[in-house]
Amino acid sequence: MGIVKISEELHEEIRKASSVMSRSINSQAEFWIRIGMLAELHPQLSFNQIVSELMKSADVSVAKAAMEKGSTHES
Repeated sequence: MGIVKISEELHEEIRKASSVMSRSINSQAEFWIRIGMLAELHPQLSFNQIVSELMKSADVSVAKAAMEKGSTHES
């Protein structure tokens, strides 16, 4: 783990975003760094496409999650 120096203004924006997204400040910064890196490597992809690819690489199934959500409402 390393230390990255950022402006106070950017830190404040990360703090606010982390609160909305239910992430720690470090997790929010890491997410934005990862998305930015992938966007630079794959400029043809939209944000949603990048996130979709990350979900696929983690073997996350939206269909399974939707089925789970539906089964909790039926109980």
